[in-house]
Amino acid sequence: MTFNSQELSEHIRRDLLDGYDEEFELEIEDRHYLQEHDAAPVLTESEKEQRRIYFRELFRLQAELVKLQDWVVATKHKVVILFEGRDAAGKGGVIKRITQRLNPRVCRVAALPAPNDRERTQWYFQRYVSHLPAGGEIVLFDRSWYNRAGVEKVMGFCTDAEYEEFFRTTPEFERMLVSSGIQLIKYWFSISDEEQKARFLGRIHDPLKQWKLSPMDLESRRRWEDYTKAKEIMLERTHIPEAPWWVVEADDKKKARLNCIHHLLNQMPYQEIPHPVIELPQRQRHEDYLRNPVPADIIVPKVY
Repeated sequence: MTFNSQELSEHIRRDLLDGYDEEFELEIEDRHYLQEHDAAPVLTESEKEQRRIYFRELFRLQAELVKLQDWVVATKHKVVILFEGRDAAGKGGVIKRITQRLNPRVCRVAALPAPNDRERTQWYFQRYVSHLPAGGEIVLFDRSWYNRAGVEKVMGFCTDAEYEEFFRTTPEFERMLVSSGIQLIKYWFSISDEEQKARFLGRIHDPLKQWKLSPMDLESRRRWEDYTKAKEIMLERTHIPEAPWWVVEADDKKKARLNCIHHLLNQMPYQEIPHPVIELPQRQRHEDYLRNPVPADIIVPKVY
């Protein structure tokens, strides 16, 4: 198929819109009002305006994240960002929006499962160290070594001695990371009791989100107060000048995403890196080239 200039412009425009549609798909995933698959939300004018502001700011911030990524690569900067918080606090949502338009070879997510039998015998920080960035890389930890200060303490998965050793060594460990040239940024996503309850109920009634509810998540709901005490102790004992904690108020998901990304961008003195002008080269054409037809039996049926 050959495009004339007008058709090519229109094709590029539609392609750009398709790229932004990915965010709208994520937005639909966050729905809480659909009872049937084909139900459509009815938005007030105020809600429509709020959505327009949200998407305008999100796309602007994501463009800045691309500039930040280029700067990190150019300067060989090393960045580690920890995302901690209660279950259903929105950590995954902001991680998705940060990484959505970035190069996964530059910005990657580390979401470690529970340690296996071998890992339980290792130095506690050992399995996290292997995920640390090299120069020109950003690593987002979707939960981190702070599991010991939270779920492991509350659920009895560590001893009191291991718990105290964690608080003794964590500041030293993080200072070592910072002194090695790694910028360490720590976020705690905070939501209210009632907001977590509402989000859990939303997941229970949404078949596309039920996989997000593990027995451990449900138990964390029952032990809300125990997790509160553990969080308060954690913030008090690991808030150090070299790697302070930053609390994101996350009862409003959209505002939490925008506030977190805006704050993250302000943590680094990035600047736009100039790039050479890119020109699309002319494709080589050979008279003896003939493209063979694709066998019909291997083509995916056009159901849509």
